[in-house]
Amino acid sequence: MPQNIILYRTEMCIWCHRTKEFLDEHKIKYREIYVDKDHEKAKEMIKKSGQTGVPVIDIDGKIIVGFRKEDLKKELNIK
Repeated sequence: MPQNIILYRTEMCIWCHRTKEFLDEHKIKYREIYVDKDHEKAKEMIKKSGQTGVPVIDIDGKIIVGFRKEDLKKELNIK
């Protein structure tokens, strides 16, 4: 099971909300970072992902851009 999961998101992003709901539904522990409120963390997200769009999910250094349920399931070992 992954140890360090970060969800980079904004308050108004529907796909960010869906990603959060997915993680919560599967009882996955993660840290949320609101990049619309923390510009340094936004820069960090862009450096990691090469993207300015959200959500960006960092799973032990593996970056997933967008709410891609099948990719999340694979990386999180969810059946």
